[in-house]
Amino acid sequence: TVMRTGAAAAVSVKWMARKNSKVLAIVGAGHMAEGALATCNEIVPWSNVRVWSRGQATLDRFVAEQQPKYESFTLEPSTDLEQTVRGADVVVTLTPARGPIVMADWIAPGTHIAAVGADKKGDQELEGRLLVGARIFVDDIRQCRTDGEINVPLSQGLITEADIAGEIGEVITGRKLGRTSDAEITIFDSTGIALQDSATVPLEYERAMAAGVGIEKKMISI
Repeated sequence: TVMRTGAAAAVSVKWMARKNSKVLAIVGAGHMAEGALATCNEIVPWSNVRVWSRGQATLDRFVAEQQPKYESFTLEPSTDLEQTVRGADVVVTLTPARGPIVMADWIAPGTHIAAVGADKKGDQELEGRLLVGARIFVDDIRQCRTDGEINVPLSQGLITEADIAGEIGEVITGRKLGRTSDAEITIFDSTGIALQDSATVPLEYERAMAAGVGIEKKMISI
């Protein structure tokens, strides 16, 4: 799940973020943040990576564990969320917030947001008006309309399903354009789908083998 969630964010960065993106802000410093950092780092050569958490101890642990893996940038931890996201080219949100924590006024034109924290009804990380006028893609509209970042703005009438540009698969296959201008705010809402598990299981297996952990079992079907 750690790598799957991060990979979903990274795919959206590849297809929807501005090509000259350099500054990454990660909202949340739990296990999901590790996967987001690792996978997003495969997409963009970041010059500045910021990470936010409410707790300083959580930030200290994240930096201690993750910084040794990266030489091209120095992680910038902060308990000030506005300071973390202002000026970022890409914002990845990974919290279980039940109300908006990222405000519209903090997000500049051209920013890409991967909102992958919300995964149940009532979850919300982004201020509703941030979605108004943004170009929004989802991984699965059936799940996102009830459980994703769009669920609360939809229920409040701030946006309708007609405001959703499509599913990210349509961007990857060339059926729809992701970003259409450098000034556009783009948002990817992901709740996680089975296909993502299928894609990331081989990676997790390779990581486990390399680390010498896990138990290999043969599955017998009758």
